[in-house]
Amino acid sequence: MVGADAIYATNKNRKFATGNGIRTDFKRKGRAGKHEGHRKKLAAAITKERAARLEGSFGNDKEHYGLKRIRARTKATEILWIFFGIHTANALEIGRRMASARLAKAA
Repeated sequence: MVGADAIYATNKNRKFATGNGIRTDFKRKGRAGKHEGHRKKLAAAITKERAARLEGSFGNDKEHYGLKRIRARTKATEILWIFFGIHTANALEIGRRMASARLAKAA
């Protein structure tokens, strides 16, 4: 199941997800189904988890990689600052995982 903001619940995205067997937490169209209560609880749990992980990740990146203080004067340079900040965070995470795997093999 995939969780996404309501803005992504377009007909095109719904058709893509259905065609590829992907379940979503999009708000339903039409009448409520037989198990609507259970579906809503599941969708709420997925939405909460997605938001916590994404917002936590962005908050962490802003705090540790200088993204709180973007000193860009144009939209293009602002996007570059964000791009390199996020990719720096990802590169460091990959490095940590590789070092952890090496230590696990050595032990």
